[in-house]
Amino acid sequence: MAEEQKSCAFRTSIGGQALIEGVMMRGPEKQAIVVRDQTGQLVEKVEDLKFIKDRYPVLGWPLVRGTVNFLGAMVNGVKALMYSADFYPEEEAARPSRFEQWLERHLSSKKLEQAIVAFAVLLGVGLSLLLFMVLPTLITGGILHFFPGFPMWGRNLTEGILKVAIFLLYLIFCSRQKDIYRVFQYHGAEHKTIFCYEAGLPLTVENVRIQPRHHPRCGTSFLFVVIFVSILISSVVFGIWPVTNVWLRTLIHLLLLPLIVGVTYEFNRWVGRHVQDSRLARILTAPGMWMQNFTTNEPDDGMMECAIRSLELVLPSEKGKDAW
Repeated sequence: MAEEQKSCAFRTSIGGQALIEGVMMRGPEKQAIVVRDQTGQLVEKVEDLKFIKDRYPVLGWPLVRGTVNFLGAMVNGVKALMYSADFYPEEEAARPSRFEQWLERHLSSKKLEQAIVAFAVLLGVGLSLLLFMVLPTLITGGILHFFPGFPMWGRNLTEGILKVAIFLLYLIFCSRQKDIYRVFQYHGAEHKTIFCYEAGLPLTVENVRIQPRHHPRCGTSFLFVVIFVSILISSVVFGIWPVTNVWLRTLIHLLLLPLIVGVTYEFNRWVGRHVQDSRLARILTAPGMWMQNFTTNEPDDGMMECAIRSLELVLPSEKGKDAW
């Protein structure tokens, strides 16, 4: 009977993101940002959602929707972070550079914001590719330059180990930054609140507090699976087509990225449906769940209040519409 109840547990499609002293939640109809300002008050911003797949159905197809949703999440995430950062400006604003002054003169505030968001997304994607795709390939190529007879499977394995190691070191480095610690507390509050809602409990601080802070549909787990899937796909590709040239391997890695993100997105959808009633799903998500030890911290009551309010604002008008 316990197993039956567990398998019937509700799983929501509502997801969120930790911000600077706040939380963003995204539901099937609305997106809400709730930030605690410097006076201690909660400031709310709610927007109705419009999905690009409604205009272009092909972008909602399996394997295609993964890349579209990933880029959309990055854009929305950067906008939300910029919004939350405005509540905590630097005490001594630096004098704008000539380039910043030129932008202010030639671009409207809306276009300037769009330009900043686009630059931030490109920078984020570029740095991620450099760290987790390009760098492991370059390091492996540099080392194996002195071992020309090294087998292809060994090269693929070395690249894979380096990808995981660099990703893990990156998470550890971020988790030790003082400014990031509170953001990761809000990350924990977001997870706990979603768990509380999925458990069917009233959204109170007391009920949220007792929930786990590691969630199988977390972005940390998604990024880890992206790396793992990239290792599998590139191993198959380079097993069929042995390529040792560093720059050509790097180019192939980049060309494979949309497929990798698409496969990872579909995998996460499957896991989201079966993690509570499938031992295989729990095993496959275990490494990503473990890595959330570095990206989530236990929140205080105020953080949980913020996450609760953000979730309440995006609950669908029709009960069950947000079912995963």
